Amino acid sequence: MAVFTTGEAVALDLPIARLPTRAAAFLIDVVLQLVVGWLIVLAVSAAVVWSRPDPAWLDVAMLVVIVSVLAGYPIACETLLRGRTVGKLALGLRVVRGDGGPIDFRHALTRGLAGAIVDFWALGGFGAVAVITSLCSPRARRVGDVLAGTVVVHDRIRVPLPALAIAPPWLQGWARRLDLSALTEELALPVRQYLTRDRTLTPEAHHALGHALVAAVCAQLRVSPPPGYPPLHILGAVIAERQRRTLAPAPAQPVANLGWSRPA
Repeated sequence: MAVFTTGEAVALDLPIARLPTRAAAFLIDVVLQLVVGWLIVLAVSAAVVWSRPDPAWLDVAMLVVIVSVLAGYPIACETLLRGRTVGKLALGLRVVRGDGGPIDFRHALTRGLAGAIVDFWALGGFGAVAVITSLCSPRARRVGDVLAGTVVVHDRIRVPLPALAIAPPWLQGWARRLDLSALTEELALPVRQYLTRDRTLTPEAHHALGHALVAAVCAQLRVSPPPGYPPLHILGAVIAERQRRTLAPAPAQPVANLGWSRPA
């Protein structure tokens, strides 16, 4: 397990994928790459028979095939499958950013090019560089991971039951009058993380992040925050009301209590 600190100052414990599991996923991907490469070569060969191009064009075509198979496959898969290739998907692995967040095309491109050039093929001694750097890294990172700022983790971990927020009674009436349709999931997610990880935040991060989230939430909802209440109460009331409307009319048993105490 390793601790990742997100941009919201939340600590996450994620299991690092070590060399044996990553090697097995890599072998699955190599087999698929060979199959894809063989199919593309057959297609190119058929085109050569019919068109008889200049030998220089044939060399260019083969170079494009090699680059597409060695670099294009991992780049496309990790971009479209959100950090996973077919091999990683089969073994329950995922590539994440250094803060535990999802990667994007830029990260996949860096990892794919570094893998084709440094870690595995052109200069990598068929994976020797990747093996050595992974063994020397505390988080089992190869050169591509270091350059892209990524880590490979186990994706199949037991997911805890979702925690339902409980609104403080003195803000329930205020929250029920809100039009929550304007609250986006992109903002609701860090608010939920703030509520569930409240006790893991430093006092400074708790104060600064709380007030920043209250300002962002109230700006989206176009309301003023109720005066005299701490951010934990306001955000808890908003998320609790949002969950109540989502789950209604089915009754929900709260599995998390934020331990409200009315401010003086």
